[in-house]
Amino acid sequence: MTHSAFQQLRTYPVPALRLEFQEYRHIATGARHLHLAADDPHNAFMVAFLTVPQDSTGVAHILEHTSLCGSRRYPVRDPFFMMIRRSLNTFMNAFTSSDWTAYPFASQNKKDFNNLLDVYLDATFFPLLDERDFAQEGHRLEFATPTDPDTELVFKGVVFNEMKGALSSPVQRLGQALQQRIFPTITYHHNSGGDPEVIPDLTYQQLRAFHSRHYHPSNAIFLTYGDIPAAEHQAHFETKALADFQALALDLAIPDEQRYSAPITDLVYYPLDGAEDCCNKTHIVMSWLLGPITDPMASLRARLLSDVLLDNSSSPLRHALETSEYGAAPSPLCGFDASTRETTFSCGLEGSNPESADAVEQLIFSVLHQVAADGIAPEAVDSALHQLELSEREITGDGFPYGLRLLMEALTPAIHGGDPLPALDSDPLLAQLRTESRDPDFIPRLTRQLLLDNSHRVRLVMAPDPELSQQQAAAERERLATIRSALSATEQSRLVEQARILAERQQQQDDPELLPKVGLEDVPAELPIAEGVNRPVGTLPAAWYAQGTNGMVYLHAIFDLPVLNAEELDILPLFCACLSEVGSAGRDYRSTQARQAAVTGGINAKAAVRGGVDDVQQVKGVLTLGGKALARNQAALADLLWETWTSPRFDELPRLRELVAQMRSHREEAITHHGHALALAAATAGLSPVAALNQRWDGLTGLQRLKTLDDTLDDAEALAAFAARLAQLRDRLQPIPRQLLIVSETERQEVIAEALALHWREGAETLAAPFTLATPEPGPSRLGFSVNTQINFCAKAYPTVAPNHPDAPALHVLGDFLRNGYLHRAIREQGGAYGGGAGYHPDSGAFRFHSYRDPRLTETFADFDRALDWLQTHDHPARTLEEAILGLVAAIDKPGSPAGEAVSAFFGSLFGRTPAQRRAYRQRILNVTLADLKRVAATHLQPEQACCAALSNARTLAEQSDWVVIAV
Repeated sequence: MTHSAFQQLRTYPVPALRLEFQEYRHIATGARHLHLAADDPHNAFMVAFLTVPQDSTGVAHILEHTSLCGSRRYPVRDPFFMMIRRSLNTFMNAFTSSDWTAYPFASQNKKDFNNLLDVYLDATFFPLLDERDFAQEGHRLEFATPTDPDTELVFKGVVFNEMKGALSSPVQRLGQALQQRIFPTITYHHNSGGDPEVIPDLTYQQLRAFHSRHYHPSNAIFLTYGDIPAAEHQAHFETKALADFQALALDLAIPDEQRYSAPITDLVYYPLDGAEDCCNKTHIVMSWLLGPITDPMASLRARLLSDVLLDNSSSPLRHALETSEYGAAPSPLCGFDASTRETTFSCGLEGSNPESADAVEQLIFSVLHQVAADGIAPEAVDSALHQLELSEREITGDGFPYGLRLLMEALTPAIHGGDPLPALDSDPLLAQLRTESRDPDFIPRLTRQLLLDNSHRVRLVMAPDPELSQQQAAAERERLATIRSALSATEQSRLVEQARILAERQQQQDDPELLPKVGLEDVPAELPIAEGVNRPVGTLPAAWYAQGTNGMVYLHAIFDLPVLNAEELDILPLFCACLSEVGSAGRDYRSTQARQAAVTGGINAKAAVRGGVDDVQQVKGVLTLGGKALARNQAALADLLWETWTSPRFDELPRLRELVAQMRSHREEAITHHGHALALAAATAGLSPVAALNQRWDGLTGLQRLKTLDDTLDDAEALAAFAARLAQLRDRLQPIPRQLLIVSETERQEVIAEALALHWREGAETLAAPFTLATPEPGPSRLGFSVNTQINFCAKAYPTVAPNHPDAPALHVLGDFLRNGYLHRAIREQGGAYGGGAGYHPDSGAFRFHSYRDPRLTETFADFDRALDWLQTHDHPARTLEEAILGLVAAIDKPGSPAGEAVSAFFGSLFGRTPAQRRAYRQRILNVTLADLKRVAATHLQPEQACCAALSNARTLAEQSDWVVIAV
């Protein structure tokens, strides 16, 4: 059925995704509604608008934030974050892309879904857009001491600080600079998120005008997924929003970019604070502008060409970049990009030098000319087609709800007026592509048309500048000083008054009952957990999980870790990272990579170590080798896993050298993106064996070790010694696994068992001594890491208890309670950080505070302490406890993909988190009281036991007299 306000345009079954595509148009306004009808109670929603900023003030981004700060039906200051606490959502967020803004959510509870739908519709179409919220979320001028006009003037604002953090990442800067040059005249030339140097130019009036022009139903697309019928959604859309509007003639369509008549080159710089040596820190990237995203066949051809050139180490262009002497690793920007109306293709190197730009360009063109002249082996094209098929087939959803992923895929062409159906039902296009690719000249012709004969090409070199950060800070101070010198006494008083009014609003206690809610009575009684059966393959124990995997098979071999010495422990994550990247079974690594791409969706190894549920000082460790494949390739996957484990080629020394350099590059460029996680790891490191190992492997201590190793491997003897250590560690590990894990559809299990029995049929003997870790020595109580950033990441950790301790559930609830009631207001709204919070970490038995992209440091640590004072000294309504419990239960109950659910259940049980333990823990969370929160905080969160850590720049850390500072 269709609601009377809508016209049905078409329906189309998509068997590969087990859904029906339905398209509708709102008769009065022209708003589009795309519905993916599926037998899935995990419903998803998104409303999106084409947003085309004409400058880098961040107007679209700031509007995204401000629209969620109160609306016509819900006139509370912070409905978005308040609803997070009053909901069982599995996802809530808002996104600003380069040309659209979207507001998505998902929930398994229909009452909750409709509550969120009401709030989202009102927020987007009828926001209050209060000027005080613009000042908080966007930017404002304020005195350093808001009440004292004799102090210096500063810029503040959540988005202002968020974008300072984002542009602290060299890769983010590189991507923005490249987009500016590949799109010289249209909206993509500007930074839609906002450039901190330009954000202060945005006025409140411009924000309101942007909303009235862009956030209209005539410019909107509604997208829904799940088992709620389209007509029900449409009734909500009509009564809660669309009935108030008539059609509006808008001309927001993004034109084609004007083509360059000749390629361009440019040199830009990025800040690298305090670098004495800028050698091997330059990015060199080339990019081509291709065709419109609204031509799905042309886009699929371009994607195939990109995959053929770059997909894996056997691909010709990736191989040339990986083995090049001109850089450390292929650029993270390598590949086909369909995020803009006209697509792009990019490739290049990081870890290079400016003088190598010509040589890098010649290297890239030599590969392209060779491909154009000699073509590509048919098997390589088939492998790329196989990867396209696999990516369309797999049901994801472990980090991002599957339904929302499908809606995002449909949005990309739809927002530009294209047909979204091919983005969902790609089988006909893939069939046509297979036919076209049989022509030997297919790939050569694409290479000529899209790349070699395409003059709209940019070569961008981005080099480090040790002085740039200081110059930018000085320019900001000078700008503020100029503004301050021109302020009259009246204007100074006005700034003081504005700060007072904003602070008053931030302290305002809104009535949460103005918002809809679900309660504890709406929480499902049971926690669904995937169940498997134990059935050996030969004498080898195996766990079989029957899941709806849509024709995919997932295999894992689990090996118990033996006792390892310090050197073996340090090299274990490198062993795992290299294992599936080197050759095997006598093949070199390129042949092995080609084989993996032809028959699997990837093979990887990972070591997992967790603390005990009764005592976090007692640990268990395993190594897992796993992979996935289409069902028709399950036997080949089993063979490859066996070959990878039994005969890795650690004698491929140049390959090992490349891999370590790539690992270092990837870890270094991720620092500012994962800054809060790195700060948490450092703060927690002295509190338990697992926490210490996390810092040693994945934290900044691990990065320092990796950098030290990488610096030595240009020496032939050091490289040979490293390879020997990897081979020795392989010999120390079990030759056969203790257990297998298989996830597939039921009807495929028998044939999978037959294939596994060819190799994996004998169980491992029990280790003489189980894996152990020593209790860590306490470290400095205040530890700072100097990194290349304009903002800060703060963390504070306390030792507490193991998961099965009676106080653990209350500590878990306490994290959400402190975030909801105190930290969000103090750290984000008043402090200007992009985010902050607190939580109990079961594996380390620690309770931890953190902030993310934070302009403050000392004041944030004080807020962590004040949160605990607030807990003990204030009265708290009963609803605040319910909200904290709801948020926690929603996170526990959040479903994953079919395969992910099985893997989570298996490894949970392996580490003592059995279904019974998880369900009992969840029930104990539901029984937590306010008195419990105060008691566990007073008992376990003792100031003298706390450890603090921060990532910041050298200048900020130099001001902290009692901190131990380490340069990263």
